[in-house]
This record gives sequence, structure tokens and C-alpha cells, in this order.
Amino acid sequence: MSYDFLGGNNMLEKLQTAGTWIKELTSVSLGLLALAVVLQVLFGAAVPFFPVDVIGSIVGITAELGSQGLVGLVAVWVLMVILSDK
Repeated sequence: MSYDFLGGNNMLEKLQTAGTWIKELTSVSLGLLALAVVLQVLFGAAVPFFPVDVIGSIVGITAELGSQGLVGLVAVWVLMVILSDK
């Protein structure tokens, strides 16, 4: 009986499946974020099923990254590379 410590191909398949799940969840999350922004633009800050100020949060994150100077620019660049790599 042979025992493969890392699970061989089975482990690789599990990692690929996990990666696929993460990519799909990220895609769905970005879609929901875009929907929330559109709804908040159309109906104002009082969207009943999105109780969070989405646009305010995005503006806050952008301001925080902008105040960090070069580190903020590098962080934005890394996020763009990760999200655009499909």
C-alpha cells in the first residue's frame, strides 16, 4: 500500500477547485458591489436592502489609499493586477 503525504493529484484537484471557488465568489462579489453602487446612485443612500453606504465606503477607501502615497498606489496596482488576471 502506497501512501502519498500530500495526496498527489487529489490534492492538486482540491486546490484547483478552491481557486475556482474563490474566483467565482470574487466575481459575484464585484457584481453585487456594482449593483449596490448603481442602486445607491438611483435611489440615494436609503436603499432598503443595502443598509451600508457603499459609495461612502468606496470614497473612504480611496481617500485612505491616496493619503498613503506610494504605498497606496502600489496597493491599487496589485489589486488591479489580481482582479484583471482572468
